[in-house]
Amino acid sequence: MRPRRLATAVTTAITSALLAIALLGAPVALAAEEADTAASDVAALVTTTPDAPRRPTIGLALGSGGANGLAHIAILQVFDDLGIVPDRIAGTSIGAVIGGLYAAGLSAEEIHDIFDDVAGSPLDAVSGLAESDLKLRQLLPFRREEAGLLDSRGFLRFLASHTEVRAFKGLRIPLEIVATDYWTADSVVLDAGPLFPAIGASMAVPGLFVPVRHGERLLIDGGTTNPLPFDLLEGEVDLIIAVDVSGDQPSDEGEEIGLTDMLFNSFKITQKAIIRQSLRYHPPDLYLRPETRGVRLLHFHRLDEILRQTAPDAERLRAWLESRQAMPTGAAPPP
Repeated sequence: MRPRRLATAVTTAITSALLAIALLGAPVALAAEEADTAASDVAALVTTTPDAPRRPTIGLALGSGGANGLAHIAILQVFDDLGIVPDRIAGTSIGAVIGGLYAAGLSAEEIHDIFDDVAGSPLDAVSGLAESDLKLRQLLPFRREEAGLLDSRGFLRFLASHTEVRAFKGLRIPLEIVATDYWTADSVVLDAGPLFPAIGASMAVPGLFVPVRHGERLLIDGGTTNPLPFDLLEGEVDLIIAVDVSGDQPSDEGEEIGLTDMLFNSFKITQKAIIRQSLRYHPPDLYLRPETRGVRLLHFHRLDEILRQTAPDAERLRAWLESRQAMPTGAAPPP
């Protein structure tokens, strides 16, 4: 073959090979280019059409306070009215009772109906305030030889009959319940396992309800160590709401103070001191303290009156929540 023809043939062969390689690689290059273009389009869309800001996550701390804690129902009604579901709940004593029912999926109205049935019955019958069709002996049997006047298991069964949830894992809202280890005086946080025994432990007021055994621990009312557990929500949510239902100290009206009042009011004084200390160092984003005047530990028959007295705090919460629904996540809340 002549040199010119050989050179031409080699050139043609190289050109054909390069063309084949280019053609074979074209789909990959084109696909990559199309992907880059699509990604650019999406980025442009996100940049030019931002989504509506997601509301901040909300944690709700429901405190201890006996019948004063019925005020929690009015607070939860505001959440229901606005269609807002708290992202986490922490509760102590009556706060654990109402918070547990709400976390299980009951509405504020349904919880109101439950306590409307309880009002003036087993809990109030203890203090001789009212009578009811519900039998005291069945719901809260008296104990003679144990470290508590009443056994709460019947009351807990009554509460459990209103929901199919039996364990923390079945709750619609993550829940933490506070009790106290009688032997060590440590605050104990319960967030797994059976739900209603945990509620029973949290509400075991010393001297009134029988303590609850939990493994090797003997648990009593969480209000003795952490009556308003908003600290459990720190770092877990964007905004923390704490509802203090420890109540007002009764004024001296010349009445003699009985043994029961002395015991319960002393317990209340301890709770107030703990709450004041907590608020001093780690205040929540919103602190609510309904003024339920004249309400004692077992005044459950005064449900409607307690809810009326809680109305100003409920409206304050409503305005506060409405002003923050569109606040971007992570943004500092306005004062």
